[in-house]
Amino acid sequence: MIKRFKIYIGLLLCVAMLGPLKMFAQDDLLSLVGEDKPTKQRVKYAFKSSRVINSHSMEFINPGTMDFRILHRFGSLDQGYKNFFGLDQASMRMSFDFGLLHNLMAGVGRSTFKKEVDAFVKYAPICQSTGPGSSPVTVALVSGITVDGLPWADPTRQNYFTSRLAYYNQVIIGRKFSEALSLQVMPTVVHKNLVQLATDKNDIVGLGFGGRLKLSKRMALTWDYTYVVDGLPEGYFHPLSFGLDIETGGHVFQLHVSNANGMNERAFITETTGQWGQGQVRFGFNLSRMFQLKKPKLD
Repeated sequence: MIKRFKIYIGLLLCVAMLGPLKMFAQDDLLSLVGEDKPTKQRVKYAFKSSRVINSHSMEFINPGTMDFRILHRFGSLDQGYKNFFGLDQASMRMSFDFGLLHNLMAGVGRSTFKKEVDAFVKYAPICQSTGPGSSPVTVALVSGITVDGLPWADPTRQNYFTSRLAYYNQVIIGRKFSEALSLQVMPTVVHKNLVQLATDKNDIVGLGFGGRLKLSKRMALTWDYTYVVDGLPEGYFHPLSFGLDIETGGHVFQLHVSNANGMNERAFITETTGQWGQGQVRFGFNLSRMFQLKKPKLD
């Protein structure tokens, strides 16, 4: 009897000792299972629009989304009160941009300036992100084409449709440094099939810069500038623009001033006639309205 009692006591002591160990082991396993592993996350909203002002931005619109854009620019301020400081004149560009993937989009537009039709594709092989295998910058590639729609200057000579064409290729390297500041650089090459003078170059090389400084929850200061490194025709100048973005629900409204009249890369990089120092700048606005064409998917 005493021997059996001792066995029971020994079993109880073993259970008492092993019970806490079992509980600790379960807690350790649960903690390992429940522990969140770091994941790679894309950095979003470096800019509130896929364009800075004139230039493409490092931002992409969401897949299944269409961005209907109206770019409107008045005449030069130096025209004085007779033309109401440029407000009696205007040029515009209307476009439709489509988000295909998170890092791929395409668009088409039409401008009153030279009655041009333009189209582009933008793709980012590298996106700024956080987490394992992250990248500190976004690298985006843009290729576009423009078609001059003006009547031929000399219809009596033999003219070719290819003479209306121009192309541009651009690399955008950008980074969102904080919730308030984003910067990017944009080396660009524009090729014209036909130039005005025999001395003009067909290839024009530019180095662009753009940025966004957030002022409040719904307002931001933006700017873009292109320094034409080589091939700028005589009588043309480097385009510089400043804007104020105002986000209002489903669209972004931007007020801006620029010395450029054209609103595609061929036009504003190679044919900007205004000079800031002479007051030859234009007031304008850009309006971006998003339409959801397809139910969005979670990242």
